[in-house]
Amino acid sequence: MKVSIIGGGGLVGSMTAYALQCGGVVSGLCVIDANKDMAQGVATDLLNGACLVPGDQRISAGDYGDVPSSDVVVITAGLRRKPDESRLDLINRNVDLFLGILDQVKAAGLKENGYLVVVSNPVDVLTYLAVHGTGLPWQRVIGLGTQLDTARFRSYLARRLQAPPTQVQALILGEHGDSMVPIWSSATIAGLPLEQWPGFSPALAKDVFEETKTAGATLIKLKGGSGFGVGLSIREVVHALAQDSRRVLPVSTLQHGLYGVSDVCLSVPTVVGCGGAREQIELPLTQKERTGIQNSARVLREIIDQVEGRIGKVRTNVAEAPRPRGNAVPNGNGRVIPRSAWQAAR
Repeated sequence: MKVSIIGGGGLVGSMTAYALQCGGVVSGLCVIDANKDMAQGVATDLLNGACLVPGDQRISAGDYGDVPSSDVVVITAGLRRKPDESRLDLINRNVDLFLGILDQVKAAGLKENGYLVVVSNPVDVLTYLAVHGTGLPWQRVIGLGTQLDTARFRSYLARRLQAPPTQVQALILGEHGDSMVPIWSSATIAGLPLEQWPGFSPALAKDVFEETKTAGATLIKLKGGSGFGVGLSIREVVHALAQDSRRVLPVSTLQHGLYGVSDVCLSVPTVVGCGGAREQIELPLTQKERTGIQNSARVLREIIDQVEGRIGKVRTNVAEAPRPRGNAVPNGNGRVIPRSAWQAAR
């Protein structure tokens, strides 16, 4: 599988390439960047260690001419906020940049059975634009969403509760942004309910979630931005596609009614494998958690409406594609399978 990373010369893109190189699963890595010297530098740096990682990979610096031969195209290019710039102004600048990239990707020609992974922010809004602008089935357009937030959440919980990070299972769903939703109701450590773990308390929960929400800003202040964590988070998504591992990941995809949410892209538990988003899963959440996801959808819809007010409507009939099975009944009345049933079945 060949993966091309647009924006691969930047911090996030280069860390993604390195994480994928160390993973040894994909067979080809192509670094694409507006700064061609930077792309060549990253590719050369990766080549220097090519004999020291598992698996043999073809590594190169390239351009949009590499898109048609790519199985996965990852877009990491993005702009940072200027001093005194409003959030909407930054969103508009990133939308314009992303649409320009998308036009070049489309002109080059995506593989019919390829995948587009959106990492650039605002990731949920840009994923929505990509779904309606690429011509790919919506299942093959995946935003990183709260995959990184979830990884941070699990790691911070593990540190505070002195537990092995790999045995902490907890989710952040909804928007990758201020309205993200911590899912405490299904959180566990080694299969044990989180609230029963020694040292857990409401105060600790509040602190950990706040640390998770502000992690991006903290890393920008400390070192210029997130690199290692986001690279590994992207690798999880790409490997699930490459290996058809059907991992359940909190990625951003077009919604069709689960949790009472439609016509936005946001993160819900999603089975990722061959074909992309194979299934979106509706968990039996608390009312507060469910309302939180619906609030995320409202926030994102408002932003999308503002963006469309400037660039024009982007909606297509893609939203009429068959719905994923999930655990929602076909009539979308909000009823879900009891937790005991889906835990036994999976």
